[in-house]
Amino acid sequence: MDGRKRKPVDDFAWQEYDREEFEENFPALARELQSGGIPIEAFRKDEEEGEREAEPRSFAGYEPTVIDFLRRCETDEEALEIINWMEERGEITPEIARELRVTLAKRGVRAFGPKKEWGWYERHGRG
Repeated sequence: MDGRKRKPVDDFAWQEYDREEFEENFPALARELQSGGIPIEAFRKDEEEGEREAEPRSFAGYEPTVIDFLRRCETDEEALEIINWMEERGEITPEIARELRVTLAKRGVRAFGPKKEWGWYERHGRG
């Protein structure tokens, strides 16, 4: 190495895009960046507080995300089935599917959060 101290950011996989390629591959993210981003309204100090503060007040009309589905899985194999199924249905892009598979392979299904058991939404919903 060049004598400088390694930082956690040094381990990230970097890829450069030209603007048009980025906008084509990541249209929603490109719009967010052009609009100034999305404000951060909560962050986790601990898992329980993060769950309380980050979840919506009411789940009426809530559309589960791929992460919600992955948090229902017991095993890595189940999680892989969910990722493949959502990619085949067009619910997630091939790029997102690839990133989820890499995370799953490196860190396991609990990397997506603690398991959501039956009744989780009833216990965590606030009205």
